[in-house]
Amino acid sequence: MPDFLVNEAIEDYAFISTGAEPALLQELIDATNENMGWPQKLSGRLVGRTLKMLVALAQPKVALEIGMFTGYSALSIAEGMPDDGRLICCETNPRAIEFAQGFFDRSEHGHKIEVIFGRALDTLETLDLELDFSFIDADKRSYLEYYERVRAMTRPGGLIVLDNMLWSGKVIQPESDIDDTLVELNRRIAADPDVENIFLTVRDGVNVVRKLR
Repeated sequence: MPDFLVNEAIEDYAFISTGAEPALLQELIDATNENMGWPQKLSGRLVGRTLKMLVALAQPKVALEIGMFTGYSALSIAEGMPDDGRLICCETNPRAIEFAQGFFDRSEHGHKIEVIFGRALDTLETLDLELDFSFIDADKRSYLEYYERVRAMTRPGGLIVLDNMLWSGKVIQPESDIDDTLVELNRRIAADPDVENIFLTVRDGVNVVRKLR
């Protein structure tokens, strides 16, 4: 699995040419690398700043994240939300939740974040609310189910952002059920007249979807 889908020097240039995340998030990156397995699951600066920018523009009052890990993307989203915004995060790793909560408690934006432990599909069944913004970044085999559930809960004009939609380029030549799932979801989004989308080749592919009706 390649680390970079574009030339590494260009990736580095995009990184240094993007405004840095707050110091607390940089500390979170370092702590994740030192203390947690699979630190590459972090969204990182390019995706994180993209999320923050989209949220700052959209100003959602109710947001959802599926797949929180150590909280980098959650804090990026919360940073852009209004002070009375609510971000619900779904996560199945108790250690990651404990780790992330330590950083949420230190952040001026942490009060916006509510973490729910358990399978996201089960959690979604318990939520009776209308979503303004969602970020999907969990197990890829469930992406179709996540997307359809979240799409139904999203208000017209709301945004849904899906990460890893290039899947290290495997969507070009699918070889597994995960690849096939992402290919089908990308196809379904592009063909849906009730949404509009833009597929960004940021990091591992970010599909930004706006619900029209």
